[in-house]
Amino acid sequence: MASLPQLLILSGDSQQVKTVTFSLADQLECHAAVSLEQALQALREGSYSGIIVFDNDAQKLSNAVVMPLASGLLDRIPDGLALLDLQLRVLWCNPRFQELTKLNQPAIGLTFYDAFGTPEILGPDLSPFHTALGSGAASRSNLRVGERSFFQVEATPAVADGDEPSQHLVVTVRDISVEVQQQQKLNAIYQAGLELGELTPGDLQLMSLQDRVDLLKSKIIHYTHELLEYETVEIRLLDRTTQRLEPLLAVGMEPEACGRELFANVSGNGVTGFVAATGKSYLCEDTTHDPLYIMGAANARSSLTVPLILHEQILGTFNVESAKPGAFSDSDLQFLELFSREVAIALNTLELLVAEKMTTASESTELLLREVANPVDEVLNDAAWVLERYIGHDPHVSQRLQRILKHTRAIKQVIHKVGEAITPKVTHSPLPPKPQRPKLRAKRILVADSDESVRSAAHELLGKFGCEVETAHNGEEALAMIRSFQYDAVLADIRLPDMTGYDCFCAIRDSQFDVPVILMTGFGYDPSHSIVKARERGLKSVLYKPFRITQLLDEVEKAVAPQTDAVTG
Repeated sequence: MASLPQLLILSGDSQQVKTVTFSLADQLECHAAVSLEQALQALREGSYSGIIVFDNDAQKLSNAVVMPLASGLLDRIPDGLALLDLQLRVLWCNPRFQELTKLNQPAIGLTFYDAFGTPEILGPDLSPFHTALGSGAASRSNLRVGERSFFQVEATPAVADGDEPSQHLVVTVRDISVEVQQQQKLNAIYQAGLELGELTPGDLQLMSLQDRVDLLKSKIIHYTHELLEYETVEIRLLDRTTQRLEPLLAVGMEPEACGRELFANVSGNGVTGFVAATGKSYLCEDTTHDPLYIMGAANARSSLTVPLILHEQILGTFNVESAKPGAFSDSDLQFLELFSREVAIALNTLELLVAEKMTTASESTELLLREVANPVDEVLNDAAWVLERYIGHDPHVSQRLQRILKHTRAIKQVIHKVGEAITPKVTHSPLPPKPQRPKLRAKRILVADSDESVRSAAHELLGKFGCEVETAHNGEEALAMIRSFQYDAVLADIRLPDMTGYDCFCAIRDSQFDVPVILMTGFGYDPSHSIVKARERGLKSVLYKPFRITQLLDEVEKAVAPQTDAVTG
């Protein structure tokens, strides 16, 4: 006959013990104790499925209440359970308590703190046992044992007779290491994010962009190893124009995998391409049977890949791999997704700082060009005027003037080159491209107008698209400039101080027949009929002030485009 579960009954009333024992004789083997010492001795010597404690006012206990205690309850409690005396010695404990201490000897007889190897009390109550005894209520605190083990301890005074203070504590111990470590990892990820995001304009001034990118990459690798404890990592950034996944960093990956061309596509581009295309994380538990997986790290048997996402926009992918199958859990997925968000923010911060530096460099270049444009044009005008009068008289002076013209024109080109040198190169996540007018790049444009605002606007508007702009105040200066230099197009106002638009047009045609000319005039204002007469001689283009920027650009583009039909005079 199989032995019955054992039940320990602690009561000072022998009649209660007999009643309970008799009623449960067919279901349980009952043992009685009339004092706490006897009960503790019985617990140490036997294995009981439950305990019933009666005080003086206890009512008769029904079978319905007893039966749940008759199935090994104490042994099945997931928390450690112990009874302590006033010196905090362990008088009794369940198997789980003994397991949590990690002792090779019984915990009974040791003080609680000795049983757990002198743990550090983290709080909130720094003296939970004395607080419980003093207040008569439960007290809770957290303990740390070593570097990675954490326990939550709750102490409750045992029931005492009458008004006498309790002489014993009932203590429960729960292992909270996983919860604490997860919270620590979350906090560490947050701090790592702050570290990754410490990218300031001042740093960019002191370091090159590549140095700053390299520093960010080293931080990512450090936190991936130290915080997430992953040895293999690969990050690729998405080129939104080509959908190509450009490698940013790779540690522990095979050279073939590092150089593999991948695109954001759900098929044919491995797990990385799938994640980049869908924006969904992918947990590969066994690489040998996964249809998407393409070899990355040597001997990899499992992998975890998450998207780098910021403001619902996919920036790239973050991939880690392991030589063990099933190495990654849902918790790993959660932490890698959180860390990838911090990485995405850091990358975006770097892009914003690069954009700021690009904008600053561009604005500085434009400001310099704007400031030197008029003085440079004055030098060119004067040098061209003097050159015309010295040609045939003193060849040495003419040569010097030619050099002045050449070097003066080079000033703006030098400023452009310096601006390009101090402007960061486009990164993996480039700024929205500026409007381009490739037909205008490097075209030499002369603008003749007495209005300074028109001349300045021509420098600014056409210069943004790569034109080399020079200006003249009147027709005489414009003609001197044309005779000393070759232009791709000329814009001239019909109301020049020294000649009409038609006279200027004819003089330009006589000097450089093939150079396209665009005449500018106000709506309805042409008292000399310059437009009509110039059209008769082949004028192709007219701009009516005030004109829109796009009109100016369109007309200049048409003027400098290769001509298929010869212009007739």
